[in-house]
Amino acid sequence: MTNSPNVVRFDAAATGPLSGVRVLDLSRLVAGNMLSVQLGDFGADVVKIESSAGDPLRDWTDDGQSLHWKTYGRNKRSVLLDLRQSHDMDALVTLVRTADVFIENFRPGTLETMGLAPERLLELNPDLIVVRISGFGQTGPYAQYPGFGTLVEAMSGFATRTGFPDREPVLPPLALADMISGIYGAQAVTMALLAREKGQARGQVIDLSLLEPMYAVLGPEAAIHRVTGKVKQRTGSASNTVSPRNVYLCSDGKYVALSGSMQVVAMRIFDIIGHPEMKSDPRFSTNVERVRNRAAVDEAVGAWFTRHTRDEALRIMREAGATVGPVYDIADIAADPHFRERGVIVEVEDADNGTLPMHNVLPRLSETPGGWRRPAPRLGEHTDEILREAGIARAISPEPGKRAS
Repeated sequence: MTNSPNVVRFDAAATGPLSGVRVLDLSRLVAGNMLSVQLGDFGADVVKIESSAGDPLRDWTDDGQSLHWKTYGRNKRSVLLDLRQSHDMDALVTLVRTADVFIENFRPGTLETMGLAPERLLELNPDLIVVRISGFGQTGPYAQYPGFGTLVEAMSGFATRTGFPDREPVLPPLALADMISGIYGAQAVTMALLAREKGQARGQVIDLSLLEPMYAVLGPEAAIHRVTGKVKQRTGSASNTVSPRNVYLCSDGKYVALSGSMQVVAMRIFDIIGHPEMKSDPRFSTNVERVRNRAAVDEAVGAWFTRHTRDEALRIMREAGATVGPVYDIADIAADPHFRERGVIVEVEDADNGTLPMHNVLPRLSETPGGWRRPAPRLGEHTDEILREAGIARAISPEPGKRAS
């Protein structure tokens, strides 16, 4: 274990604005864990209810380590329950009475067949906030379809807008729909908690699909289609809305992203690249015309970048007031001083590696910041502790085998 003073160390006594809020998280994989880690980061007591198989996120490994789990399991406790056993189901019912939030992502209808329909949960605990995560929502023709983010990223309209026009639509190489849904879900929970505190409601049910948040981030696509009658096409890294805007190759083989979304910046860019005449050319003098003649704009801007290294291009563009940035990979991010100084990535103590880099607690609150209370738990690590707190005799679930934390 490194002794660097910059290493984040876990402190079980740390608090946050959600201290005193108990969350029972029965979800699996990404969306629910993304939701509950945000609550846990800000002080909520997040209790992961897991079967002997564990959350499948534990099985997403890199070089044999559950790095996804280490990141999204932090600030949580793990309880092992076999909900097929009556004793363990009784234990869960008792825990429900102690909870503020209940998160699940079973296929719609499963909770009902388990005898835990929202009506039953709210009967047990009228102040409970029930979060139901699914691919397509609890109602509608697609409610029973498997709800993986990949399907949602395709059906939301996201994939058809991503990639180049002469190639297939591109899905994101990460769980984007789940992540966005988890962020929406954390916001929904905090709003429900506030409504409860203000006396506007007691418990309530949050129907959180992956589809709707993913669609929402696409912006005014429906309005544009209605007004124009057109379906926007893939443009690679260019934009259907503004020009110049693209990723450009520099002379050293590195890439730069540039956006001239404001008129004054676009005019500035034409000066920088040595084509001031483009400012008065009717093909380029307004954003509408630049978008229409995007290929010619990109040719002129791209030619300038090919004559400069990435660092040279960034310096010249920035000094002249253009909006430009490098295209980074994770190695670039790790070496960038802004990421270090801002603490975008922090070194967190880790039993297996000494330390591990993780994204910091977000968002940044000046007076009630989040914190680091506990590392991601081993499967069932806190079963006895939590059941004892609730006055429950030891559940009859089989002892968990050793699993990566």
